[in-house]
Amino acid sequence: MFAMDVRFSPHNTHLEKVGSFHQTDPHLKQLHNLKLVYQHNLLNILPMKQPGIYSVTGGRQIGKTTLLKQYMARLLERGIIAENIAFFTGELIDDHHSLVRLFTDQLDTVSDGLCFFLLDEVSYIKDWDKAIKFMADSGQLANVVLVLTGSDTGFIKEARMRFPGRRGKADDHDFHLFPLSFAEFLQLKHRFSKSDLVRMTRINKREPDKHLNLLFLEFDNYLIHGGYLTAINDMAMENRILNSTLNTYSDWIRGDFLKRGKQEHYLRQIIQAIITRYGSQVTWNNLLTDLTIDHPKTVSDYVSLLETMDAAFIQNALVEDKLQPAPKKAKKLIFTDPFIFHALQNWIAPVKDPFEQVIKPMLSDSKSISKLVEACVVSHFRRYYETMYIKASGEVDIAYIHRIKFWPVEIKWTNQIRQKDLKQIMKYPNGRILAKTNQFGDLNNVPVIPLPIGILDMAFQSFS
Repeated sequence: MFAMDVRFSPHNTHLEKVGSFHQTDPHLKQLHNLKLVYQHNLLNILPMKQPGIYSVTGGRQIGKTTLLKQYMARLLERGIIAENIAFFTGELIDDHHSLVRLFTDQLDTVSDGLCFFLLDEVSYIKDWDKAIKFMADSGQLANVVLVLTGSDTGFIKEARMRFPGRRGKADDHDFHLFPLSFAEFLQLKHRFSKSDLVRMTRINKREPDKHLNLLFLEFDNYLIHGGYLTAINDMAMENRILNSTLNTYSDWIRGDFLKRGKQEHYLRQIIQAIITRYGSQVTWNNLLTDLTIDHPKTVSDYVSLLETMDAAFIQNALVEDKLQPAPKKAKKLIFTDPFIFHALQNWIAPVKDPFEQVIKPMLSDSKSISKLVEACVVSHFRRYYETMYIKASGEVDIAYIHRIKFWPVEIKWTNQIRQKDLKQIMKYPNGRILAKTNQFGDLNNVPVIPLPIGILDMAFQSFS
């Protein structure tokens, strides 16, 4: 048994007894109390043999720390010596000098062979990239798999550019943790395999599939909990989203903004403006009409920070002949996941029981639910493709880029589709409509696909 900095001992209980790591680690121990425990596909991709500097990014409360602990458990199962695995949290490390000393001391204690240093929330550490660059240049990381995580994706990407050529020989060094997709949620809850879901996308188009009602029911549930595992388990165990779950997420967002010297009342106003105009085209200037903020750049800066925190993103209009975003046209501001929408809505307009008083009524309101559905589908497409929308004489909800062309997709979450709302999509021979229907069909030669099937098809069969 070798000495480790006592600050990190609670996260390295594998050093005391390898076989009890699942029972003694604070994060893995929590999993025993959950009904649905997810093993992310990244566990099959994270390095096992190749030294290098790797990163895992993703928003707050998405499960990055738990992923690292599951990774540690898998390393132990694969026979990696316990003392060659170390977990550190950036919240307890002041600056790059402290990080160099910590890593140097740790390297003095490891055995021969490959070792694994897992550094969680690295962006808390001042000038962390200087420490990594120094140690890489001095050869101290030559036999180390260094995995860094962070919630501020923009900051990490910028800092990584400062040590090119020092990251190792692996093909992939950077991984992003999204909320569970609709397909991943189905695999978790119903134990569907990938082949099961692929078969569902190939249903007999002349008759409703027996699984289609289930898919629509679970998509309705997905609009409540999104891909956040805590919220998913709330629904599985309590049949509601707990107030504490909503508050935990919004508290993290507020806290991160305050750490960056931002104004909480500005953040509140901007989130309120996004929700009020959700799914609508906006410009920085016309958002100002709802705010006490004086300058559009302030709005842009706050939204950009929400982007780097993976809480929201900007959906730009498409320049069709160039397959590029149109920076001068109006844009749409979208939260990355339905759960984020609910959590931030609860923050700006708190009620005693947000699930019963706000979330459930919203899902019964045709106008509100249509906006949430559109945002949810757009979020799914952007996982795989560069995604914009079409703004011409009419509008098309999604135009994604694939095979050097754009593919238009219209989203309709109404019981009746009106042809006058489809004038723009009908101009494109490769367009399609994802709709609230249990039948395949077409409108003026535009294919109409049940929306849950369309999402699964896109995820598993490249959609086009």
